[in-house]
Amino acid sequence: MTDTTLNKHRNIDLHKYQDVLDIDANIHRIVKNLELLAYINPLNIAQERKEFFKSKYTYEPNFKYRKLQFKPYKLHRMFFSQRLERIEDEDIRSLYKDIIYTYSGLVQCIETIREPNSKFYYNSLRFFGTPTEKMVENAKFILNFKEEKVVEPQYDEVLSTYEAEAFFRKYRESYDFDFTIKTSSAMSAAAMVSNKDRTLILKKGHKYSQHELNVLAHHEIGVHLVTTFNAIEQPLHIFGNGFPNNVETQEGLAVMSEYMSGNLTLTRLKELAYRVIATDSLIKGYSFTDTFDLIHNQYKLDRERAFNITLRIHRGGGFTKDAVYLSGLKKVYDIYKKNGIMENMLLGKCSLEYNPIIEKMKSLNLVVPARHNAISFDQQLNTNPTIDFVLSHLK
Repeated sequence: MTDTTLNKHRNIDLHKYQDVLDIDANIHRIVKNLELLAYINPLNIAQERKEFFKSKYTYEPNFKYRKLQFKPYKLHRMFFSQRLERIEDEDIRSLYKDIIYTYSGLVQCIETIREPNSKFYYNSLRFFGTPTEKMVENAKFILNFKEEKVVEPQYDEVLSTYEAEAFFRKYRESYDFDFTIKTSSAMSAAAMVSNKDRTLILKKGHKYSQHELNVLAHHEIGVHLVTTFNAIEQPLHIFGNGFPNNVETQEGLAVMSEYMSGNLTLTRLKELAYRVIATDSLIKGYSFTDTFDLIHNQYKLDRERAFNITLRIHRGGGFTKDAVYLSGLKKVYDIYKKNGIMENMLLGKCSLEYNPIIEKMKSLNLVVPARHNAISFDQQLNTNPTIDFVLSHLK
């Protein structure tokens, strides 16, 4: 049984919603240590990058991955043994049915990383979807804009990982929650958040600019960690483990945070566009070398960034997640322009599609107000008219 003495349950009608709390707690015990990014990031990126460049871009990288720390079949069995019929409210019962199918899909993704016959790729398609024609058109629209050369010192990539750590230790004081800062060489991004460890992980050996640190502060801490710590306050663990399709919404919010803080640039938008183009190439059957050739030789992106984007898309056997950053940004931006309220999306790892059920759960006292706010959303600091023009003309 759920511990009803917990302060976060004080306003809940336990007689009526105990079954919801119990099933939510059961699912949490199954998934609390699952984190796809912990398994999908290759362990030998540096060696394979070196080999790829040495071969003049003809070598197909052979990435190595972490071994599974769980038994997939056992988790699937536990998911589908939940007695959802005990949940009286039809909307909440439907939500938890969606959750079980989603989390089971996540387990399938993890267990098939690097398996033959493109098993991970097909599971990734089911879990994250594929770029639509409209998304690809939006990406090409962005790539038509010419970048302005910026020579300001804040854009110089001269800061070490050690200096980045110092920056984030200082920035941590902007929020009233604490988190760990670690470094790792086994990652494709410059930084990422581990939700279960409440940790910001920085890429070891990466050279940062001050601008990039500002972007990461608002993206990783201002949204990803804010929603992590807001979720801790919630009576239901789903807010921490994630609603179905929460990645698109959460990444859209995170990039929107870059925009609101005045740190979103055309270069950054183009990076998101390249990810869509690269994901589309994956759908069309391109190999790692084919995608790299498309991004580097046809779109003229420098080889380091082209490699990193290609890596992000092809890791695990074909990872389609990166296409949702741009579509998520478009959805969040449109809501902002219509004076839409995004408070619910900061309650945890929420998704726009489930906002109606979140509203209903709030009325049932199954949700508590967010304790932490993304400081970037306090005011709009973007001063670049090109960014607004691009975002307002995306389809």
